[in-house]
Amino acid sequence: MSTAPAGGSPRYLVLAAMIFAVSMTFIDQTIVSIAVPNIQHELDLTSTGVQWVVNAYLLTLAAFFAFGGRLADTVGHRTMVVLGVLVFAGASACCGFTPTGSLAEAWLIAFRAVQGVGGAIMFPAALAIVVQNFALRERGRALALFFGIAGGLTAIGPVLGGYLTEWTWRAIFWVNLPVAAIALVLIAISKPVTQSRPATMDYRGLVLIAGGVGLSVFGFQQSQVWGWSNPAIGLCIAAGVLLLVVFAVVEKRTASPLIQVDIFRIRAFSVQNVVLGISMLAFVPVFFFSSEYAQIALGDSSSEAGVFLLYFFIGFVIASQLGGRMLDRGGAKRPVVLGCVLAAVGFYLWAGDATTLSFSEQQWDIVLAGAGMGFMLSPASTDAVNRASRLSYGEATGITQTVRNYAASLGLAVLGTVLVTDLRSGLTDSLVAQGLPQDQAESTAAHLSQVQAQSGGGSTSAIPDFFRVDFAHATQTVLYWMAAFMAAAAVVAMVGLRPGVQAEAPAEEEESLSAGGGPGQA
Repeated sequence: MSTAPAGGSPRYLVLAAMIFAVSMTFIDQTIVSIAVPNIQHELDLTSTGVQWVVNAYLLTLAAFFAFGGRLADTVGHRTMVVLGVLVFAGASACCGFTPTGSLAEAWLIAFRAVQGVGGAIMFPAALAIVVQNFALRERGRALALFFGIAGGLTAIGPVLGGYLTEWTWRAIFWVNLPVAAIALVLIAISKPVTQSRPATMDYRGLVLIAGGVGLSVFGFQQSQVWGWSNPAIGLCIAAGVLLLVVFAVVEKRTASPLIQVDIFRIRAFSVQNVVLGISMLAFVPVFFFSSEYAQIALGDSSSEAGVFLLYFFIGFVIASQLGGRMLDRGGAKRPVVLGCVLAAVGFYLWAGDATTLSFSEQQWDIVLAGAGMGFMLSPASTDAVNRASRLSYGEATGITQTVRNYAASLGLAVLGTVLVTDLRSGLTDSLVAQGLPQDQAESTAAHLSQVQAQSGGGSTSAIPDFFRVDFAHATQTVLYWMAAFMAAAAVVAMVGLRPGVQAEAPAEEEESLSAGGGPGQA
């Protein structure tokens, strides 16, 4: 049976409403990082405070995705999208009105965390609405538009942030208000039709998964500040993983669980989540590392660094549309495998050209890497959600988004360590070559490698040539790792996915699934 509403709302107007709603969450993943120096200077924030202005949003977003997905399925998807938009917009306004003085740091971090909660309850519901309003054979194209346009806004974030910051850094938060207003108007006009299933909320599961994801992601985030040698990092990550294991055990014994753990018995759902997890080790970190590379190695300004990222999304947006059509015609395996292979090749070629310090040498490599990610990301996400019952789309989306954010945090932590370690080694060799004693060269290199983010700013004359070259070599290593990640994702997709188009599940089977009967051997 078709899951598109029989009498109802104009589907593409619904799609537009959901894109506007989630666009705020995508923009805010990158826009704030551009304005961090201005925010720190005006509010006199500590270095730790600055880091948490960025991390508080990502941490709560990751910790509450599963809760948001379950809440959407039980309370109602449209209700949760509207609530999420209001919470996100309200928190954005409060961030923009951050007072100066001693209250500034706690205020801004707190409302950034609230933004993350708003995004976590909004995104699974929005994606579930899109899925429910399009029949299975049309979802690939619809969700390619959803992920392509919304994902493309991640690249617009740095560009927009660069220009808005020239006026005031507060505008990077206020820009969400008109976007939220448009989303609410479109929702009111389109009146999206969805189905939900009232159920009791599993607060014990919520505490376990939020604590598990939150602690482990916190450990990954703090690894760059405390260093991997600090025992607190290992304790945070281990405690988080332990809580997640306890969560899985408890959920199997809970009558109305936060997550139906048996959904992972569905082969395609599990494989696609593994593919998405591996891919996110590269996809989210590439924005951070390429922005730093553009500002430090190439000497671009913050707005020019944003334009650098737009080349990635030229490939991403175009390929995501092609990948969606391939999904509708022939199933998920071909676009997912093809996308992973293209991304691996693109990152590999980009790594090879990174040390030329010439953007023209790299631009087509960047486009190819973006195209590979575009081919695979939307079909993999869509295919995973398609495997759920029509009354569990929010829950399935919550799971996939938790996996994606968890992996992105791990990727940032691991690749950040790779970058700093490689940069420190290169700087040590360069300083020794200039006549510094080995001990002094090592201590100087260790200091410089930890403050590399402040080295950019749009003028290559302010950065020593050897530092630019060594940073390019360190970025090259990171890009080779990204190529390896995508190659691994390609192998998983090739071996784990089965060819062919997915068939619609009978209504009776979906009702049984949503009632807690489990997916069986689907």
